[in-house]
Amino acid sequence: METAYDEILTVLAETNDKEKLRHFLDEILTPKERSDVAMRWQLMVEIHQGHTQRSIAKRHNISLCKITRGSKILKTQGSFTAKAISKRHKS
Repeated sequence: METAYDEILTVLAETNDKEKLRHFLDEILTPKERSDVAMRWQLMVEIHQGHTQRSIAKRHNISLCKITRGSKILKTQGSFTAKAISKRHKS
């Protein structure tokens, strides 16, 4: 039996319309949750672009701890996130 998380993944995988996906995520996520996800992505993009963790922390007024997770993800062998960012943000 699918878990709720698996069901959400299935919905996302079956939907290729950006506006429908936006509508779906707007319905199930709070504005804060959407902001947090977008911020995590932005931090990883900036790391990928070569910005230092300290400069990112200062620019966004956040702790280094928030950036460390994204940095580790990008360094992980075979990271899907790293490939996705590389595809969209050539350095």
